[in-house]
Amino acid sequence: MTSIDRLAWVLILIFSLLIGLGIGGEQVCGVDCPINTGPRVREFSWQGQRIGGEDVAFIMTFDRPMDAAGVEENLVIDPPLPGKFSWAGKRLAYTLLEPVPYGQEYQVTLRGAQERFAASGYLGKTMQPFSGSFQSRDRALAYIGTDETQEEKGRLILYNWTRDEKRILTPANLVVLDFQVYPRGEAILFSAVDRMRPAEGMQDSQIYRVKTGLGEETEAPDLELVLDNRTHQNLQFQLAADGEAIAVQRVNRADPGDFGLWVVTPGEPAQPLGLTGGDFAIAPDGKTIALPQGRGIAIFSLEDIQEEPLDFLPRFGQIVTFSPDGSTAVLVDFNSDNLDLRYQRSLYLVDNRDREQKVLDTDGSIVDCTFNPRETQLYCLVTELMPGEDYQEQPYFAQINLENNEVNRLAELTQFQDVELSMAPDGLGLLFSQVVTDASNLEEPFFRTTSGEAIAGGQLWLLIPGATPEETQLEILPFAGVYPHWLP
Repeated sequence: MTSIDRLAWVLILIFSLLIGLGIGGEQVCGVDCPINTGPRVREFSWQGQRIGGEDVAFIMTFDRPMDAAGVEENLVIDPPLPGKFSWAGKRLAYTLLEPVPYGQEYQVTLRGAQERFAASGYLGKTMQPFSGSFQSRDRALAYIGTDETQEEKGRLILYNWTRDEKRILTPANLVVLDFQVYPRGEAILFSAVDRMRPAEGMQDSQIYRVKTGLGEETEAPDLELVLDNRTHQNLQFQLAADGEAIAVQRVNRADPGDFGLWVVTPGEPAQPLGLTGGDFAIAPDGKTIALPQGRGIAIFSLEDIQEEPLDFLPRFGQIVTFSPDGSTAVLVDFNSDNLDLRYQRSLYLVDNRDREQKVLDTDGSIVDCTFNPRETQLYCLVTELMPGEDYQEQPYFAQINLENNEVNRLAELTQFQDVELSMAPDGLGLLFSQVVTDASNLEEPFFRTTSGEAIAGGQLWLLIPGATPEETQLEILPFAGVYPHWLP
């Protein structure tokens, strides 16, 4: 046998072995599977991604038309994520019915589906099995610490619930007054005063940005000064939902009568807006701002400031919140024009067509409200007056079903002060804190509530809503702090 014959027999054996392996073994492929004779998944949009509450659907693209019923029957997500299917040619969209739960890893597999010939409708070859994976973001929260023994008092704390890790984000010299989280949780914007400047007070805060170590990484410093206090005092501020604009109430140090709103955008110096008013709110689109003006709420553009507002909502005196999609504002009518109702506050939903819908009345206060992620429920902390000669308010949580306007009373609190509600991005529950104050402490220059009382401690709580008060869970969290916020 010649060398050429021997080489030929070796090649025959090798090819026979490869063919045998290809027929006898089943290969599970991801989106990078080698070309094969059966249909395959060309692209899976969530492959290797970290998914958040804003991600509502994934796309699976095939390399040829598929039998839709077979794909839908054989697609498996583990752990399960209920959703609905929709098709556009060779593209399958799977839309989640609820936000993806945080802190989990997910496997997506598809086996046994067949191609379908468009002309005849007949089924063809079985697809190459597909396997993909993605994970949801870590469940995490941030708060201002109150524990002096742990050197946490006045400092911004990040707790990664998924990994059971706690980290202090701010240096010891800064006392954090307020903070808001960037949209993907990669950073936090906060106002703070410097303990090393005892001549200054709460009104002398500066605004900073600090990295969290979560989400998207950027090349920015871990801690950076965003807005100083050299020429103006910085008061209330708000970060736009897209993280691009910051609105700040400022007072000119040389002329206290020069008071108004300023806007800070990336790469640009702070600019005055020429607007004044009370508590304001940036709409979720990041392009408009709402603030009280006279006997109503005015809506102004942040991109093209004009003297005349884009819209005006008469008689409303308080902006509580916006729905996440920006289509609805939650406003309070103090009923000052109605003598019969002058001691009653009314909560309204006003949509972008100026349609008003009253959802709740109270003779107490409307402290704060927030929507669930799918905007089917509105949760509010409300108070009502207690009977008796002394003025006492009883705080309670109200759940408002936005489909039928039914109000369900969930749980009561024994006290409330400076309460802000934070809804988990996956709908797990509401975070809030109870602040402990010390009215006798006159020496604390910085760490105080909005009413001016020294903060002596704080307790974080988690409310997990149920269909009834009996099914609602109210849990104390093992953290000493105030003003908690979930990370997106």
